[in-house]
Amino acid sequence: MSVPDYMQCAEDHQTLLVAVQPVGIVPEENFFRIYKRISTVSQINVRDSQRVLYIRYRHHYPPENNEWGDFQTHRKVVGLIIITDCSSAKDWPQTFEKFHLQKEIYGSTLYDSRLFVFGLQGEVAEQPRTDVSFYPSYDECETVEKRIEDFIESLFIVLESKRLDRATDKSGDKIPLLCVPFEKKDFVGLDTDSRHYKKRCQGRMRKHVGDLCLQAGMLQDSLVHYHMAVELLRSVNDFLWLGAALEGLCSASVIYHYPGGTGGKAGARRAQGSSLPTEAGNRHRPGAQEVLIDPGALTSNGINADTSAEIGRAKNCLVPEDIIDKYKEAISYYSKYKNAGVIELEACVKAVRVLAIQKRSMEASEFLQNAVYINLRQLSEEEKIQRYSILSELYERIGFHRKSAFFKRVAAMQCVAPSISEPGWRACYKLLLETLPGYSLSLDPKDFSKGTHKGWAAVQMRLLHELVYASRRMGNPALSVRHLSFLLQTMLDFLSDQEKKDVTQSLENYTSKCPGTMEFITLPEGLRLPPVPFTKLPIVRSVKLLNLPISLRPQKMKSLLGQNMSAKSPFIYSPIIAHNRGEERSKKIDFQWVQGDVCEVQLMVYNPMPFELRVENMSDLTPDSPSHNHSLTFILANCSIDVLSGA
Repeated sequence: MSVPDYMQCAEDHQTLLVAVQPVGIVPEENFFRIYKRISTVSQINVRDSQRVLYIRYRHHYPPENNEWGDFQTHRKVVGLIIITDCSSAKDWPQTFEKFHLQKEIYGSTLYDSRLFVFGLQGEVAEQPRTDVSFYPSYDECETVEKRIEDFIESLFIVLESKRLDRATDKSGDKIPLLCVPFEKKDFVGLDTDSRHYKKRCQGRMRKHVGDLCLQAGMLQDSLVHYHMAVELLRSVNDFLWLGAALEGLCSASVIYHYPGGTGGKAGARRAQGSSLPTEAGNRHRPGAQEVLIDPGALTSNGINADTSAEIGRAKNCLVPEDIIDKYKEAISYYSKYKNAGVIELEACVKAVRVLAIQKRSMEASEFLQNAVYINLRQLSEEEKIQRYSILSELYERIGFHRKSAFFKRVAAMQCVAPSISEPGWRACYKLLLETLPGYSLSLDPKDFSKGTHKGWAAVQMRLLHELVYASRRMGNPALSVRHLSFLLQTMLDFLSDQEKKDVTQSLENYTSKCPGTMEFITLPEGLRLPPVPFTKLPIVRSVKLLNLPISLRPQKMKSLLGQNMSAKSPFIYSPIIAHNRGEERSKKIDFQWVQGDVCEVQLMVYNPMPFELRVENMSDLTPDSPSHNHSLTFILANCSIDVLSGA
């Protein structure tokens, strides 16, 4: 198995895997419309029973992963749904033949299959069929969900019969040895009559039956079988399958303790932990099982009455603290086999999801660190992007925000790797934007005006440079100008003299083609980038408001009415109030201006750049009034101070 499923979680062990695939020329939009509707039928209550059947749908599943179905049954494609277009009756035989050819890909593991045909009407479509459903169009298919429910019931019938057949103790019959693909050549010529071999067969079959019980909604039975499998497999040092039995035990325990699921999808699963104490009492009562299976056959399920009494005891279910210990043990066994790298990686991901719920971040980071160094085959660029993105998501879940940002940035760089013929610069830019919070970086200049800088400036500057380059490769020079302006304004204190020269030279080159503006830039993702005023180029050291000429200064008029009113004021003098008023007066700037007249301000400015700074346009920024531009042109020598006066 070479393709890992990074979305795996512990509760997937109790799901039935159904592949939904198009055959022929099916518009992508129409296919995913139907696929979305099919996916809504993700769990079914078994009739006349407390059991619930869970379904996992995939529109793409590698056939080589299907070969590991005996090792872990949730990896086995047991159902196949084909969606196809067929407009005329003469094309129907060929369409039906393609359906059978597609079934052969997963033929060894399929329980049942269905064909959904859209566009065909007439005599062929009116013939009653169990495995084929005809619909006039993608808009006229109201019974899709009902057909899927019937299909899942048929899967359950086959699953239950296999569970009963495998669990029944057939004395005198040899138990077959279940194998993973790379093991088959290793067991050629072994003594099949030895005690060691028989224990290996028994242990693997017990583990397999535990998987089937878990899928069939019999949580307690699965715990019993997993415990028995662990004992048998440990006694013969069958480490790979021992790891699988331990992982199955962990999954069943996680399902019991966390009925809401560990995958992070709120409300995706129904609570079922409360069914554990009552299920054992109801399972073997006549009529308590589903009407699809003969209830009398349940007495020969391989678990006798004494064992059934043990099922409800808490000792069969791991406590939350022990779940992680068993995961560690299972992963250590997987690591002994180079062909089990995908199994080991997915087990690490499942353990991390459990630890995230348990709020054990440091232990979760150890599992993730192990997952990073698991050596798989040569991955494609798309698989690398997916791997780093999932690692980023998991680090985010455990609160490691900077680590999460690191892996998301690696995924962004992977989108434009040299080996990719058509680099995805838009995807790269989007992922880079998502890394900003992890590096304590905001694209709003106001967040940097408070004087305290958060985060590592060197990393932030590197990220801003990457945003500039990605936006340029996207063909958006205005975005490049905005990011470069932001870098120069917010990171000026951390730039060396040479870096200041390089950034300003780049900004000059960009603005010669696309001048900067003071307008908001709206990105396709909905993010709005505010304008970047250069409040540090030059730096204002002091501000002085100049008084008007004496002839133009306003004069305060004294009113006789005001004097009489103050003499007769009923308010009592307080020294505290007088003191506070004195402090307020000391904070005020002593000036007298007249509204509508031209007034002057004197600024002392400093050029922090290692070269001459030419200023052509200045504006005053006030929070409660619009800014006013002033056509004031001056040149400041490098690292010099000058005094300016302007109206």
